Amino acid sequence: MFKTLDDVDVSGKTVLVRVDINSPVVDGQVQDNPRINAAAGTLKELSDKEAKVVVLAHQGRPGDKDFTNLEQHAELLTKHVGKTVMFIDDIYGEKAIHKIRTLKKGDILLLDNVRSLKEEMAKVTPEEHSKAEFVQTLAKEAELFVIDAFSAAHRGQASLVGFMFLLPTVVGREMQHELESLEKIKSEKAVLILGGAKPEDSLEIIRHFSEKQILQSVLTTGIVAQVFTAAKDIEMGEPEKFLKDNDYWNFVPKAKELLDKIEASENAGDIKIPIDMITESKKIVTIYDMPIKEKIYDIGPKTCDKYENIIKAAKFIVLNGTAGLVEEGFSEGTKRIFTAVAESDAFSLVGGGHSISAIEEFKIPKEKFSFISLAGGALISYLSGKKMPVLECLKTAKGSKT
Repeated sequence: MFKTLDDVDVSGKTVLVRVDINSPVVDGQVQDNPRINAAAGTLKELSDKEAKVVVLAHQGRPGDKDFTNLEQHAELLTKHVGKTVMFIDDIYGEKAIHKIRTLKKGDILLLDNVRSLKEEMAKVTPEEHSKAEFVQTLAKEAELFVIDAFSAAHRGQASLVGFMFLLPTVVGREMQHELESLEKIKSEKAVLILGGAKPEDSLEIIRHFSEKQILQSVLTTGIVAQVFTAAKDIEMGEPEKFLKDNDYWNFVPKAKELLDKIEASENAGDIKIPIDMITESKKIVTIYDMPIKEKIYDIGPKTCDKYENIIKAAKFIVLNGTAGLVEEGFSEGTKRIFTAVAESDAFSLVGGGHSISAIEEFKIPKEKFSFISLAGGALISYLSGKKMPVLECLKTAKGSKT
């Protein structure tokens, strides 16, 4: 495991902290975001321990509508930290360096958007990133680097990986919690509940868990369920046409290949598809009614019953994606599955923006879930077994391992 804030004395030291506070921007206003609240915990702890805290972060991409400076982020961080987070519209120029050198113990300074620097997103190796002018300049002003941006850990950008070659490095609290939760999920066989409209992500997760023999069952919902239904050579009718019209059909051969591999292995788990479904007219149909003349918008009550029983017996659960078209009123399947996970004794990890929105809409207490990840694409990369630049660099970073 990597070193954390528990392993370092930060009092009086200048500490560089890379966080991910990338947020939606509506009519020029940066929206408050759970990631801002998550980052605030590490910043407050460092400030309370009398560090001089210098924060690096990004917002959007150059040319996009949400690309802006970080002044509003400083205001939002101030609210969540409970202390003033200063902002300076500079990153490593004279203004920024002067401000860093005049910080007092407990001060927090947010530098400007690192993606305004061409060096930040240059397509070079992590070690080459460490030679970037802004990395070299800021590293000379600090004594410790704290990486607390797990949600960006699948990216190999300069502010994420460059400082690890130059400064002692530890992980911040949010990243620590993410990694500890993900390690627990991979310690025993897990039940994966996969839905939503990104079958490519689900296929990669299933493949990795089955290959590592840590897959108990996959409970498919949403578009993922329809792809696997087609992969079982079930003629679907209108839902099949829907898959073809929306390019989801491209994933059916991959799903079929995965099914065949899992069925041929003794310890690779199994993949379950819905036995009944809710159509666009809110009619309940079963798998035996196929093909049908309507699109599928949710899983049915018998499927919910079946899935709930599996959830009750599970020890580890990964939940990603909704079971139906929640935004158009097809929410019963999602509500039942999410409630069952919340009430189970399993260690439960929830990911995906739509999943978090559903939890909030159904007013399910978030503390009922063991961990709710804010990581997005990074979570998918980790669960898929892909190498992630930040984690790879941490393995060899200065003083990062316990």
